[in-house]
Amino acid sequence: MTRLSSLLRACAVTVVVFLGLISSVGQSAWAQTPIPYGEAISLEQAKKVIAAAEVEAKKNNWPVAIAVVDGAGFLVAFQRLDNTQLGSVKVAIQKAETSARFRRPTKVFEDTLGMGGANLKILKLPDALPIEGGLPIVHEGKIIGAIGVSGVKSTEDGQVAAAGLEVLKPETKPQPKP
Repeated sequence: MTRLSSLLRACAVTVVVFLGLISSVGQSAWAQTPIPYGEAISLEQAKKVIAAAEVEAKKNNWPVAIAVVDGAGFLVAFQRLDNTQLGSVKVAIQKAETSARFRRPTKVFEDTLGMGGANLKILKLPDALPIEGGLPIVHEGKIIGAIGVSGVKSTEDGQVAAAGLEVLKPETKPQPKP
């Protein structure tokens, strides 16, 4: 067998394994109906998301790192609060990247992994961090980016990330009474 054919066979096997992993990840609506990608989050929007997340973190005295990426997973904005453990910097970015690239909260991966058994194969999913704290940023029905938070317990990271998303929710105007 030639080196090229060996390489092609290895690539084909990798693709098949990857597709198998993707198809088994998360039985939620996130996995069933993928949300389309939209235009990338703007720097202004990313700063607003980080500011809202920072308010939640400071309210609870949680030292966290907060990352916002675009839909392709590239960093748009980042903030590390005082006294945040240094390891959380990369973890926050990886949570955001995972959430953007796979179009779902990282908690979906954590929950799937927690079921054990055949779900342990999720550990081999390339560039996926199965720890709560990453959320897609959906604006006008499309994914424009994701937020990742790290520094405290993963449930608390998720709470800070969710607070960051609140700033982009559309305002509901009171309906006039007839």
